[in-house]
Amino acid sequence: MERILIVDDSSVQAAKLKSILQEDYAITIAQTAEEGLRHAHAGGFSLILLDVVMPGMDGFTLLKKLQEEVITQSVPVILITSLSDTQNEYHGLTLGAVDYITKPFHPLIVKARVNTHIKLYNYRKQVEHQSKTDQLTGVANRRHHDDYSIVKWGEAARMQIPFSICMLDIDHFKTFNDTFGHPAGDKVIIAVAKTVSSYLQRSTDFFARYGGEEFVGFFMGVNSQKAFEHLKKIRQEVENLSIPHSPSVSQWVTVSIGGVTVIPHKGNSYSSYLKIADTMLYDAKRYGRNQVVWADEKMRQILEK
Repeated sequence: MERILIVDDSSVQAAKLKSILQEDYAITIAQTAEEGLRHAHAGGFSLILLDVVMPGMDGFTLLKKLQEEVITQSVPVILITSLSDTQNEYHGLTLGAVDYITKPFHPLIVKARVNTHIKLYNYRKQVEHQSKTDQLTGVANRRHHDDYSIVKWGEAARMQIPFSICMLDIDHFKTFNDTFGHPAGDKVIIAVAKTVSSYLQRSTDFFARYGGEEFVGFFMGVNSQKAFEHLKKIRQEVENLSIPHSPSVSQWVTVSIGGVTVIPHKGNSYSSYLKIADTMLYDAKRYGRNQVVWADEKMRQILEK
């Protein structure tokens, strides 16, 4: 069930709105702007109904704050008001409100407008998800990686916690394609993506297809040794799939993995450490493939074999 947040200092008005909508939606009520902001930050709402006139922080101020926060700026806000002049309506819409509902409420109008904006919100979410998803594997795509990595890198720098970047490549993939054909190659890419992503499921983990048979991932909060051990397990799980490879190169499909762990500091760039992870991947292939090569916090190389 879709969730709606009602922010209104009038318990009578909030209760009336709830009675109109509660049959179709899960309703949360906040009676101050500050309480509404806390609920909104917790996430999970598909729509916010926001009273304009409230003591202390008014609806316009709260709307501005919601638009400034990444976690809330995409949630549609309908302003609830008895103010009918054009200037106030214009002010709310320019701040980012998607619509106005005026008091006294007409239940059918409230339901229609709420339903329309929740449908539009879900459609936008679907389009956004598709734009960030690799269509073959269902994991994140390179575009999503390029945007999201900068955000999480900044978080790690602020919190001063370890940040690990890994790059992964399917070994001798061209030979596999030449031997078994591209449809079989696609199935291998899908199987590898599914296996690896199943081991990167924490909220602080991220995994994406970088291009072709190459993948990139990052995760936060563990030191280099733990990161190295975790990727060794992932590498072994791919080998354990026992997907036959071309006899000329390998018995099974395997992957090579390179990575680096660093505690980001001001002036460090994500891209420079991504290049280090790529260098470690190159070394993993140079040393014989089907292995993990890692650079620890002091840039010392850790070898699996």
